[in-house]
Amino acid sequence: MPQEGEKEDPAVTIFREYIRINTISQEADYDGAIKFLVRQAKELDLPVRCHEVHPGRVVVVITWEGKDPSLPSLMLNSHTDVVPVYHEHWKCDPFEAKKFENGDIYGRGTQDMKSVGIQYIETIRRLKKQGIQLLRTIHMTFVPDEEVTGKYGMGAFIKTSEFKDLNVGYVLDEGLANPTDAFTVFYGERPIWWVNVKCTGKPGHGSRFIEDTAAEKLQKVINSFLAFREEQKQKLQKNECLRLGDVTTVNLTKLEGGIAYNVVPTDFTASFDIRLAPTVDMTEFEEKIKTWCTEAGNDVSYEFVQKFMDNTTTSISKDDPWWNAFSTVCKSMDMKIETEIFPAATDSRYLRQLGYSAIGFSPMNHTPILLHDHNEFLNENIFLKGIDIYEKIIPALANVPAT
Repeated sequence: MPQEGEKEDPAVTIFREYIRINTISQEADYDGAIKFLVRQAKELDLPVRCHEVHPGRVVVVITWEGKDPSLPSLMLNSHTDVVPVYHEHWKCDPFEAKKFENGDIYGRGTQDMKSVGIQYIETIRRLKKQGIQLLRTIHMTFVPDEEVTGKYGMGAFIKTSEFKDLNVGYVLDEGLANPTDAFTVFYGERPIWWVNVKCTGKPGHGSRFIEDTAAEKLQKVINSFLAFREEQKQKLQKNECLRLGDVTTVNLTKLEGGIAYNVVPTDFTASFDIRLAPTVDMTEFEEKIKTWCTEAGNDVSYEFVQKFMDNTTTSISKDDPWWNAFSTVCKSMDMKIETEIFPAATDSRYLRQLGYSAIGFSPMNHTPILLHDHNEFLNENIFLKGIDIYEKIIPALANVPAT
């Protein structure tokens, strides 16, 4: 960490500049982010392309050509958008990128995931300055919309000819911080299901015992969903070998219905966020949802708002040349690696669904997990150490021999 009066590391300065660009998904200054990234490409003396994959949604691709451009490339992916903030719960402006005396940099996106995007850029900057030339082409992709399903970001990009032209062989994407001395690497993630359950019943005056009400059916639905939730919670707590990504989570996230205190409503709708463990038979699980609705009574229906049906995982076998290159370098740096299923969702799910190998990795250890939380921060020393780590990992992956 720079002492008082010393200059800040230029990589940290650039990182903080990126944080100051407000890219909250629903109101993102994407133009500001694009200009910033194009400027970085020019400073690196690398070609940059901007692809509008949906109105107002642009994917920025910065390319460093390898010795053999015909080989499948290495894709370094990050997303430009961030989630909203509750300003009143932050100790400073979340878009000020304030750095405290201990080197902690506060700001929305410090962990999720503007740090990783800048670490890619700064790693390439270092490698180019050293005159290093890699075997495979590297594409740094900066995509929008990830925090709001990714449908108009990576989900749209993979359908374009511009994506196919990248000739992707392997992908690095986002991971999570780790509060211990270890680094977490994610080789898969849980499919997301967002489901609305609508319960319809008899209406009437709030002073009466009306039979067959929507509320009674709603109670049964909620009890069924949350009973399963408790089963999964106990399964996780009783088995030390399991991680969050190994079980299915169910959470009631919204309740809608009613017009007045003294009117029994015709219907209620409950919304659930479900994250399915990769081992779950998805057809069987939907049958379980149908059963819960049937058991609640007549006129109980469900519909999916989001229903991702792929649970493909990426190989972490020593026989896999990509994973072997990644893990071997980590071992050479005495990095403790913990492999897991990502508990939430990233853009990697779109890539794995098409058969691409992707791992989630954010080089942040000794750091509390604060993505989407108040007072998200990353220490500048951890940030800079991440560049050192990528400086070893990225060449190892880009130099994986042709197979």
